[in-house]
Amino acid sequence: MVVSGLAGAGKSAALNSLEDLGYYCVDNLPPALISKFADLCEKTGSTVDRAALVVDARTHGFLGKFAQAYKNLEARSGSVELAFFDADDSVLQQRYSETRRPHPLAGDDDILTAIRKERKLLEPIRDLSTRVIDTSNFTPHDLREFLFKLYGSAGDERATIRVVSFAFRSGLPKNADLVFDVRFLPNPNYIPDLKLLSGIDRPVSQYVESRAETIEFLDHVENLLRFVVPRLGAQGRAYMTLAFGCTGGHHRSVVIASRVARDLEAMGYSVTLS
Repeated sequence: MVVSGLAGAGKSAALNSLEDLGYYCVDNLPPALISKFADLCEKTGSTVDRAALVVDARTHGFLGKFAQAYKNLEARSGSVELAFFDADDSVLQQRYSETRRPHPLAGDDDILTAIRKERKLLEPIRDLSTRVIDTSNFTPHDLREFLFKLYGSAGDERATIRVVSFAFRSGLPKNADLVFDVRFLPNPNYIPDLKLLSGIDRPVSQYVESRAETIEFLDHVENLLRFVVPRLGAQGRAYMTLAFGCTGGHHRSVVIASRVARDLEAMGYSVTLS
């Protein structure tokens, strides 16, 4: 697919979302190189099955060649999505005022003049577009959710989940989205036969998982994750980290993290455990 549109209308955010959906993305590609990009994708084979490239006013010196380049791409690939991102002039002006970033075509002009100049420049591309996406009323979060629903599949809405076990004595893990304190569970460290083992050893996991409080806790955690995780995925959240901690990070946290990771895999999620 090809992504174009006005500066400030959400192209960069769209490209980030498309990358999270598995698209191979190239930003600011001159139209003359589109056919070479298509050649590269075809030669790469199945490793690039979805690709997106951005063509906009930053390549204004080459835009006259875009129409032919796009027609050539359609001729070799069939129907090619051309998504044009747009927004009201007043909204674009407000966004630039908030970010204080320079408009790519501003030069000595004010922001509104630059926006109108760009709109005129990109008019031929807008006329070719298969879809115009007006982001005037979108927050970045809204846009991401919209694009995931538009270009994603059911599998894309499933976040990749990282499950970690840790020791509270070493501090909280960075970037954890949900942290669970399992120090209330019975501690194998006080059982002589289990003290020198870890949570990956079957005697320890059996001891922890067989306790009534563990069974009840896991039931609550599973219900919580069944509610939370699909909603995060539906909002375009690509990754999330669940952290389970105990005092030393050797017994209870390892058992619970391992069990939750298995349960999530059984639900169909991509899971890493550490």
